[in-house]
Amino acid sequence: MLLFVGAAQAATILVWGDSLSAGYGLKPGEAWPTLLQTRLKNEGFRHAVINASVSGETSAGGRSRLPAALAQHKPDIVILELGANDGLRGLRPQLMAENLEAMVAAARDTGAKVLLVGMQMPPNYGPAYTRRFAQSFVEVAKAQQVPLVPFLLEGFADQPEWFLADGIHPTAEAQSRVLDTVWRGLSPLLSKR
Repeated sequence: MLLFVGAAQAATILVWGDSLSAGYGLKPGEAWPTLLQTRLKNEGFRHAVINASVSGETSAGGRSRLPAALAQHKPDIVILELGANDGLRGLRPQLMAENLEAMVAAARDTGAKVLLVGMQMPPNYGPAYTRRFAQSFVEVAKAQQVPLVPFLLEGFADQPEWFLADGIHPTAEAQSRVLDTVWRGLSPLLSKR
């Protein structure tokens, strides 16, 4: 887990995700949460980014770990980026949605603002599953009344040159594009201190 410490009184942003946020296959400092810390500083925000993302994490795993993380870090904002591994394993979108709703509710119960980050499955999972999977994020955001970034890999998911050899994880060069996508949803939640 990487902790980027700003000023002592800084607000805290907890990035709660999977390998797409943990920086799988990248060098330290290349993942979008690290770039987020830099952008916050450059934009005049005194926020500390805590990247507690875990490669391979499912929504169920994230749900079970979240209460301890909320108690430890007391975040002002939680960026919730989980669900991709549920989809890749073909798990029921309804169960993922229940886990996401529970995590949003737990974070909000501590007073944190939540940004939900969605994912989409490749077409080989079939139209019914891919549609239901993507719609789950929309429904959770609506039910919990939180902002949604519909698709973390928006704008380049179909371009192989932006991915590592596994075809799943974005390259270091793609991380700024991922950050731009997250930033659009995050910036309205930020307040300068």
